Amino acid sequence: MLTKGKSQQGDDPAEHVALDVLLWMLGDEERLFPFLAATGLDLEAVRAGAKDPVFLAGVLDHVAGDEPVLLACARALEIKPERIIAAWQRLSPRPDDEWM
Repeated sequence: MLTKGKSQQGDDPAEHVALDVLLWMLGDEERLFPFLAATGLDLEAVRAGAKDPVFLAGVLDHVAGDEPVLLACARALEIKPERIIAAWQRLSPRPDDEWM
């Protein structure tokens, strides 16, 4: 069950959004199974990854990569899709400046 307005994890708002997105996916088999198939993960790995910002970035990447899914998620969470994209950008690993 999602709780609007309450922190789900840590102090990072991007992680809160990502965890809410993950919970949304877990609550809907039509959303969950494509994610599991695309990543090759099982539910245990998803549980273990729920505290990892890089994993959460992957969850957001999965949702952001499919506009209808992104819009459905944003609607269900009662947030703007841009907030999900901003969280994805915040959590996504950045290339090492040294190698650029």
